[in-house]
Amino acid sequence: LCRELGPERVGLATGDATVNRDAPVLCCTAEILSNLALREGEGAGVDDVVMDEFHWYADRERGVAWQVPLLTLPDTRFLLMSATLGDVSFFERDLETRTGRAAATVTSVDRPVPLDFRYSEVPLTEAVESQVEAGRAPVYVVHFTQKDAAESAQAFTSLRVTSKEEKRDILQAIRDVRFSSPYGPRVRTWLQHGIGIHHAGLLPKYRVLVERLAQRGLLKVICGTDTLGVGVNVPIKTVLFSRLCKYDGEKTAVLSARDFHQISGRAGRKGFDEHGYVVAQAPEHVIENRRLAEKAKTGRRVVMRRPPKGNFAPWDGRTFERLTTAQPERLVSRFQVSHGMLLNVLARPGDGCGAMRRLLRESHESSTAQRAHRRRGWQLFRALVDRGVIELERGSGSGHAAVRVNVDLQEDFSMDQALSLYLLEALPQLDESAETYPLDLLTLVESILEDPDVILRRQLARLKTQAVAEMKAAGLDYDERMEELEKLEYPKPLRELVYDTFNAFAARHPWVGEENIRPKSIAREMFETFRSFDDYVREYDLHRAEGLLLRHLGSVYKVLRQTVPDGLKTEAVLEMELYLRELVRRVDSSLLDEWEKLRDPSWEAVPVEPGAPGAVRSGPPDLTADTTAFTAAIRTRVFTWLRAWSIGDDAAALGLLDSVFDGAGQPWTAERMADVRERFGAEHGRLRLDPEGRNRRHTRIETQSATDSWRVEQMLVDTEALNDWMADFQVDLESSRTTGEPALRLAGIGPLGA
Repeated sequence: LCRELGPERVGLATGDATVNRDAPVLCCTAEILSNLALREGEGAGVDDVVMDEFHWYADRERGVAWQVPLLTLPDTRFLLMSATLGDVSFFERDLETRTGRAAATVTSVDRPVPLDFRYSEVPLTEAVESQVEAGRAPVYVVHFTQKDAAESAQAFTSLRVTSKEEKRDILQAIRDVRFSSPYGPRVRTWLQHGIGIHHAGLLPKYRVLVERLAQRGLLKVICGTDTLGVGVNVPIKTVLFSRLCKYDGEKTAVLSARDFHQISGRAGRKGFDEHGYVVAQAPEHVIENRRLAEKAKTGRRVVMRRPPKGNFAPWDGRTFERLTTAQPERLVSRFQVSHGMLLNVLARPGDGCGAMRRLLRESHESSTAQRAHRRRGWQLFRALVDRGVIELERGSGSGHAAVRVNVDLQEDFSMDQALSLYLLEALPQLDESAETYPLDLLTLVESILEDPDVILRRQLARLKTQAVAEMKAAGLDYDERMEELEKLEYPKPLRELVYDTFNAFAARHPWVGEENIRPKSIAREMFETFRSFDDYVREYDLHRAEGLLLRHLGSVYKVLRQTVPDGLKTEAVLEMELYLRELVRRVDSSLLDEWEKLRDPSWEAVPVEPGAPGAVRSGPPDLTADTTAFTAAIRTRVFTWLRAWSIGDDAAALGLLDSVFDGAGQPWTAERMADVRERFGAEHGRLRLDPEGRNRRHTRIETQSATDSWRVEQMLVDTEALNDWMADFQVDLESSRTTGEPALRLAGIGPLGA
């Protein structure tokens, strides 16, 4: 749109950031539009709304946001779009009634690239290989778990899907890519075989790489999950369903016609393919039983396989045939009443109560459901009145009590914002002088974020493993151990404080509704011991969930930067913020860079290191201008270096230095650093990088204006409490201004006074 209309005429609004909000054309999430419609109603001043992917109307969680604008914007023209709408006669009649305008349904069943449907009863590897041999690549193999996608990618490495020449082209294309995360080597191995992997658990840089290689025609097979948007960035000729059932959050069932057609529709590339192909695998036990039946004909005794007991719903060729011809299911209303809805509508100028009654009466629900919503609305309304959030003003002259909302709603009122309000209210209750203040602040920040369930389950599993070993050693019998294990939960620092402060907040601000606070310790656990991203992934076996961990850490960083007031950021908190920024940026800068672009349209990215594909960072005008922030950045870089050196990652340690020469002009090499590390470990045990090891009293910084450099002396705190070694660094200010990060030179490291 910016290219077509000019950037000054286009705005964007999401839960994270807003750019050019008052532009005549606004791209926004359904929730942003819904809140605007609730708050302003007919006076919203929205002329036209294009709602793409309108099938989200039937989503359990988000569906209400797609329905509300239809109910509250009678003067607006709507264009409702989706490839899988099904019967839309209801919406056509409803829009005509509400807007007084004629509505038109535009339907086309002719695809630019027709689809050929086939049912496969051979093993998955054979099915994939046959599609490639038939010239039907690229093949997107659809899985419904990330684990299954990874297992298939590994299994397909035994197939001949690429020629030697194609493999050489792939190696050439990825030669400069750094697969530096723990999962990276596996991704590289699969790519070298012409096999890509694509799901939300991957780091963004790997997903983007797979998309780019696929666009160049270098990948024959891509293993992924049912990511419906993958067809936008990955050209696909064949969609191959590894199964036709999936777990929908409540139960495992055969795919709906809508899901099947959404995924199938990604097959066939307009302008490239004359046909697209859709293949569905028979259940694995059915395929195996066919093979066993052939063996039985030779007189061999066989045991037929049974269907899986869990996470399975049966399907067969008839099921597949039905799905190929079935119309998408009729969209079902998912209307809900919440505190936020009431507050938005009641805060309107004029008769907010009347507007709320009309909204409930005109929702797309059955009469029975509407009565239930009215009861729910009255319950919430009375709760708001009881808490003084809403005040009734008698004697307004209209015969009815007028309603006044006693709280100001922010522009983009949403649940995320409500939890941010809790954070702002809870932070001042922490003791800024306490040594644990930065960690406690981090706990409150993590508490308002969604739970990354996979990580929390791994934390709990580890605690249970440790607890079982301890209980066995203590002589507890099996039943006692099981009883104690049921009581365990993943780490929740400040549990009582978090729950108490949130309950008090919810009592004053009941629009938080069913939402709850979620104390956890992921970023805190990492910062306490200055763990690296790779360390944490390996410790909890999060290889397939690297992307999830990175998103959580990126979200923590954004809240620290965007929501925590600067006045509450001590130097220790600034160091924590910088630690997270550098950690995320060094793993994969994609998330931070996209966010920076949203926050500041004039922001430009520059390469971190020449030739590093996809690695970018923001270069501030003068990093050294703010002494406090620069000092925090220096300490973060020093401890990052010490971490790499202490664990033997000498390549990373050398990469963190602006100069590889010491104070005497002698070069630092991996062998030399290993020798120094061995001498340190012989007497001192391990280097401590916990909060005590990083205490500011162990760091001495001396400014040297004459040489435009700073000297940093960092005591090495060790587990034997000798603390008689020091690392001596020089920080070049001019280089720091140029690169946008502290430019370190290791002048020396060794015993004090040596």
